[in-house]
Amino acid sequence: MGKQHRKENFPRLIARYFMMLIGALLAAISLELFLVPNSIIDGGVIGISLITNHLTGLNFGILILLFNIPFLFAGYRHIGKNFVFSSLFSIIALALIEPALHAIPPVTDEPLLSTVFGGIILGTGVGIVIRNAGALDGTDILGILLSKKFPFSVGEFIMFFNLFIFGWAGFVLGWDQAMLSIITYFIASKAIDIVGQGFTGDTKAAIIVSDEHEEVGEAIQHRLGRMITKLYGKGGYIENDKEVIFVVLTRLEIAKLKSIVHETDPKAFITIVDAQEAHGGKFKSAIH
Repeated sequence: MGKQHRKENFPRLIARYFMMLIGALLAAISLELFLVPNSIIDGGVIGISLITNHLTGLNFGILILLFNIPFLFAGYRHIGKNFVFSSLFSIIALALIEPALHAIPPVTDEPLLSTVFGGIILGTGVGIVIRNAGALDGTDILGILLSKKFPFSVGEFIMFFNLFIFGWAGFVLGWDQAMLSIITYFIASKAIDIVGQGFTGDTKAAIIVSDEHEEVGEAIQHRLGRMITKLYGKGGYIENDKEVIFVVLTRLEIAKLKSIVHETDPKAFITIVDAQEAHGGKFKSAIH
């Protein structure tokens, strides 16, 4: 029999849902105290809900729940019930919290300040929800489903969807507000990336090819304090077997790594790439 998957323990489940509640609260604060009073929107389902609210006066919380339900229903089969339940919890929390903030006056009526800080706070909230296996916007699910049937990426579908929303916003709210909304969306996207990646955006991965791989590996471990992984490869020209060194490090350690490698083997070949995230092992404790 295969190994059974462990169920999430109760304290961790509570902590995860609490963090999603915090994320929904931050998103509601951004919308009600920064963006909506200045007629600025975000993309996706949130943007559609805000525009519809502006046109019809219908409750924003009800709208965002209604517009997200079809995406969540579709995602239940293709993405998993845990993700759908987490997303539904986050969306309901946003739908309940946002109207409760109506009585609080906006923080600022300066459009640029609202755009920048509203985008940062919204992106942080959405990023927290995503980091805890949920979502506040069903357009990501739509992009995933459509990308399986058409020759376009998830990002391309979401971009097309948002271009439609911001174009619609231009006619409804005015083109100045639409342009500010695009800036908000861009800022929020960057904040989502930072929070979603756990502030590990400066993580790098180095791949080193050297005939002196034993000496280079030992030098990296002793002088840089990083554990290495040896990968086995074959040269493309003379097809000789090679050991390739793989190591994860921070941006601040790149110069030191290059110095160590070139001192040990001046002919070594180094490739350094961005690493989206790094978890586990001794990576965290080795940052200095």
